[in-house]
Amino acid sequence: MTTRSVAAETHVAQRRDVEANPIQVGLLGIGTVGSGTFQVLQRNQAEIRRRAGRGIQITMVADLDTARAKAIVGDAAQVVNDARAVIANPAIDIVVELIGGYGIAKALVLEAIAAGKHVVTANKALLAVHGTEIFEAARARGVIVAFEAAVAGGIPIIKALREGLTANRIDWVAGIINGTTNFILSEMRAKGLDFGAVLKQAQDLGYAEADPTFDIEGIDAAHKATIMSAIAFGIPVQFDKAYVEGITALQAADIRYAEQLGYRIKLLGIMRRRPSGIELRVHPTLIPSQRLIANVEGAMNAVVVQGDAVGTTLYYGKGAGSEPTASAVIADLVDITRLHTADPDHRVPHLAFQPGELAATPILPIDEVVTAFYLRLVVADKAGVLARITGILADNDISIDAVLQRESAEGEKQTDLIILTHDTVEGRMKAALAQMQALPTVLAPIVRIRKEELS
Repeated sequence: MTTRSVAAETHVAQRRDVEANPIQVGLLGIGTVGSGTFQVLQRNQAEIRRRAGRGIQITMVADLDTARAKAIVGDAAQVVNDARAVIANPAIDIVVELIGGYGIAKALVLEAIAAGKHVVTANKALLAVHGTEIFEAARARGVIVAFEAAVAGGIPIIKALREGLTANRIDWVAGIINGTTNFILSEMRAKGLDFGAVLKQAQDLGYAEADPTFDIEGIDAAHKATIMSAIAFGIPVQFDKAYVEGITALQAADIRYAEQLGYRIKLLGIMRRRPSGIELRVHPTLIPSQRLIANVEGAMNAVVVQGDAVGTTLYYGKGAGSEPTASAVIADLVDITRLHTADPDHRVPHLAFQPGELAATPILPIDEVVTAFYLRLVVADKAGVLARITGILADNDISIDAVLQRESAEGEKQTDLIILTHDTVEGRMKAALAQMQALPTVLAPIVRIRKEELS
């Protein structure tokens, strides 16, 4: 027998040994997503093994509520109340972090990496703020940090951006990436209700938390947009440079007027490549009602990606929930299982681009962003008012796309003046708004909402 054939047989034997032994997973936190991950993995074990080439088993769970954890996993896994006991177990190959937040989760993820464990996380806040440090630690240790579940729940948008669209120069990404706010805006449009009433309804139905700040102020969406921008454009994660604006100030009147003009209002995460830098922003946005993303209703998510080769692609599905998010967690477990013994230098980079190739492209300040605008002014119903306002816009080199005038709900001697503009620089619009607001015939704070054609 030749040396080559002996080596080949040895390799085959080693591979059979690996395949015979399931990869062992430690779960940190078994709340909504953790329980869904355990249940889906149990239910679809045979199918997952066929795809991964090896069994995947959760053999250890850490949760402060050990009684509840034991009720979920039964005798299938060891339950402890100390996450560090999972990390210290030499039999654990992959640690799944589902605790959330910036604090203890960061420490545990870094400790797991230092211990040579691969990590799967759904923690978008952690990665948006500390991702650069975490990915560098993983690269240095030769382990994988997988995070498909951190953005858009069950929608495989991370894999699409990082692998499926790797041939493309990504021009822009725009997404409805927070189900709570999309549910609220859908209800406001359908029922003509104001924000406060619909928020209460969303909380009663379980779509919104008792403290919904991260959702309604746009912070959750900005975490996700930060991660997607890094993968799409090959830049470090830079949450601190994102522009974030929530939906709390939106009024039913503006949703109604937008509809009359052929638009719908959605909270969008927008990431766009410009010659001078990258736009990274989250805010309410008018979108033409014929766009597919404008018709995403309820708590669903959707992401549109524009690439130079592929054109426009749309990804749609459930952005949260026990089993949809578990689907993404388990997809990461399968990927790591397939690559467990692979040379770290030949794995897909965490942020799609090779670590040494991340660009120092600046994130543009909001004053330098170029977009169109919807304006609503409550003005005195008298001659010359419209001419004065359009004159201010012209003086600031802002061109008008459409004007709509409607009787104001505030009184007979005033009117709602709705203006759509063409694209302009945000800083220029701020200057014009200040001048218009100072007019004695402008009787209330001006409503300003950005508009995107997404064409």
